[in-house]
Amino acid sequence: MSDRTIVSTDGAPAAIGPYSQGVKGAGLVHCSGQIAMDPATGEVVGDDAATQAEGALKNLQAVLEAAGSSLDKVLKCNVYIVDMGEFAAINEVYGRFFTGDSPPARACVEVSGLPKGALFEIDCIALA
Repeated sequence: MSDRTIVSTDGAPAAIGPYSQGVKGAGLVHCSGQIAMDPATGEVVGDDAATQAEGALKNLQAVLEAAGSSLDKVLKCNVYIVDMGEFAAINEVYGRFFTGDSPPARACVEVSGLPKGALFEIDCIALA
């Protein structure tokens, strides 16, 4: 597995379990789920889903950039939210990060809970 590289950056929260922020290999970057956790304090930032979506997307962007990738190279995102009623507000924020005519594929599912009581989490696979 010589083409497997761990991605790590101080620009996003450190992993809070036995996983990496991202793994790069075979021309792809697999990013672990990001919530709106402040990298410096470890605290979740924002009281609503839209604000947390923005924070989580900024963290995701930092991991991608540390891997030499970018949001423009994302192939697929998985979005997890605790209230599907927040879908429109989250979608508006998401659309500010993924602009242009060719956004990535995406799944969005409602879940009963997320780490640290977060309201939004996102992971992705991108081109390296």
